[in-house]
Amino acid sequence: MAVRLPQQGAPVLKFRAFRRGAAPALAVSVLVMLVASVFSMGATTAAAAAATSAASAAPAAGSLPAVDAATLRELGRLVFHDPSLSGSGRLACSSCHDPAHAYAPAGNLAVQWGGAHLDRQGPRAVPSLRYVLNRTPRWSEEYVANLAERLLEGPEPPAGGFGWDGRFDSLREQAVFPLLSVDEMANASAADVVAKLRQAAYADRFRHAFGAQVFNDTATAFAALLAAIERFELDDPSFHPYTSRYDAYLDGKVELTAQEQRGRQLFDDTRRGNCATCHPDRRGADGSHPLFTDYQFEALGVPRNPEIRANADPAHYDLGLCGPLRTDQSSQDRFCGLFKTPTLRNVATRGALFHNGRFHDLKQALQFYVSRDTDAARWYPAADGRVEQYDDLPRQLRGNVDVTDEPLTRHPGEPPAWTDAQIDDVVAFLKTLTDADARGPGG
Repeated sequence: MAVRLPQQGAPVLKFRAFRRGAAPALAVSVLVMLVASVFSMGATTAAAAAATSAASAAPAAGSLPAVDAATLRELGRLVFHDPSLSGSGRLACSSCHDPAHAYAPAGNLAVQWGGAHLDRQGPRAVPSLRYVLNRTPRWSEEYVANLAERLLEGPEPPAGGFGWDGRFDSLREQAVFPLLSVDEMANASAADVVAKLRQAAYADRFRHAFGAQVFNDTATAFAALLAAIERFELDDPSFHPYTSRYDAYLDGKVELTAQEQRGRQLFDDTRRGNCATCHPDRRGADGSHPLFTDYQFEALGVPRNPEIRANADPAHYDLGLCGPLRTDQSSQDRFCGLFKTPTLRNVATRGALFHNGRFHDLKQALQFYVSRDTDAARWYPAADGRVEQYDDLPRQLRGNVDVTDEPLTRHPGEPPAWTDAQIDDVVAFLKTLTDADARGPGG
């Protein structure tokens, strides 16, 4: 099987069987071939696209003067918390990525409000920035060389990159998007951002670090700002404190309760929850603590969210890897509906879960996960007496939804992988992933 080695060093075996609709006879014949081979061989779309394009063309910092990491990090902290750099004058990076809430939003809105008048919805739920930023690999698509394995399991899902669709390979590129997006910080251009930065209370600190003439050239000043944000996000200890009970447990400082241990066993059980396959919970080979994500992409068939205004248009779909925000994979139909697996650290403090913020309660999100196919009518609307399962994807793309990995293999009328009592146990385990300083959406 294909083995991916995450950056923390823990190998993850990812089993990919045939997608929905594959002929059983073909699956058997390919299995025979595989065995033989083993023995023989051993926002508005236009505005979002413009912001994304600007991000990919973000000025490099190679021509910037050398600045010591501590100074750069402090400048990044000031920028990160400065609402004056937005079109509204009221929205900072920290408005949506609140340090007190594990660098996630403080409330439970499905998507956040932004724009020049704070009256526009962002396109997706805001993810936490904690833990993953300095361990995220570049976006890549793994190629399975063995033909039999490729036919039996299908292609490996892509992995890496920043954002729900992995379209940014550096934090400097990623930071450009919210700064220029009309749905977020709503600056008209890099020059608009630099003009605001020039008037900031800490502008002289940029001049001292990068030279008195730093603001004379927009590209240079903008690159300096992006370099500062990146250094803050990568280096500041607040982004990776490792102060959860689970970290203390891994270090032998505390014991998990009986309920938390039961929850962890259910989390790890490949025949039931199978969560650890995508959210590894073991130490890395180098002894590092797990980040609870494999950075791969998955189509879970999360129900459409009516809280997102754009979804009032029945022709609108957020297709993840293949659009509308990411455009370089638009022709890859098999990628449609795939979103990056988020870390589960601090998940119990989140007010909006999944890429579209469809669920606001962790227990309900887990109930969906284990009963999506056994009780579809509970989660999806009905039309003409027929349940519209996976309704947040066009019908012709619903075959991309994962039905091959447990517990997503079950059928109507079958019992779900977990009972409600077992879900409570898993919730108890997931709460051990909460950092000491992290507050929930009402905190």
